[in-house]
Order: sequence, then C-alpha cells, then structure tokens
Amino acid sequence: MNIEMEIGRLLTIKGLTLSIAESCTGGMVCSRITDVSGSSIYFTGGVIAYSNKIKIQMLGVKQEALDTHGAVSAQVAIEMAKGVRERYETNIGLAITGIAGPDGGSLQKPVGLVYLSLKPNTGETICKKCKFIGERKDIRIQSTQMMLEMLLEYLINGS
Repeated sequence: MNIEMEIGRLLTIKGLTLSIAESCTGGMVCSRITDVSGSSIYFTGGVIAYSNKIKIQMLGVKQEALDTHGAVSAQVAIEMAKGVRERYETNIGLAITGIAGPDGGSLQKPVGLVYLSLKPNTGETICKKCKFIGERKDIRIQSTQMMLEMLLEYLINGS
C-alpha cells in the first residue's frame, strides 16, 4: 500500500477531513491525495496560493507576517494551514511554502528551503523546516513526499 492510500485509509477510519494550501509545490500534494479512488470521502479541496495576494485573500495570511517574515517562513506556513482548515471546515489543514529554484534564493533563504505545517482542529500545530537539494522538480517532489510523511506520522501518532 502506498503512502497516499494509507493516509486515505487512516483518515477514513478516524472520520477526519483534510484540506491543503500549497505554494512551491503547485498542487502536487493535492494531486497525490486525489490519486486515491474515493478520496472525496476525506479530502475537501485545496488552494494553490502562489502569490502573496492569494495567501492573504484566500487563506487569511496577515500582511504583517509576510512583511516581517516573508512568504517562505514558519509563520506564514502556519497561517496558511490554519486558514485552509478554517475556510474548508476540515479537521486537518496542511500547508507548504518554499523556494524551489533555480532562482529566488538568498543567503538567508536558499533554494530548497521549505516550510511544512499541519494544523489540526484540536491539538498543537506542527511546523517543520526542511532544506532540500537538487533541481526545481526534485525539490518539489521531495517537499511533497515530506508533507505526506508528516501527515502520515500525525495520523499514526498524533490524532
């Protein structure tokens, strides 16, 4: 059984619903979740919030968080996860924001820097900082896989 199927099985057994906000992965996490037949039982939808304008309008990310910390930050990832969970009225909101490259990096925020966040409707928000290497596609694939692994670990140990 692949990771997407196991996530779907656990969400179904636990009666939980999921929504996802993605930036640097451009819908790859949603795509993997919906690769599973019957995913509409637990997956309500997602937002590709590539621009700051959409992060603010669709997810409720605060302008102050973007100005102070930047779009690629733990604070913004957490606000994205909270926003998608609240707007889609799900039990779990996931968010991912990062720099897939090859451009856009800096010394402080290099290409491959990614923040993943999981916001349940009960319990603590989880946020993970990752640094991936490789070409743009590699970074996006690694980011997507890590987000799914984080969700699976939460479903096994934290929900």
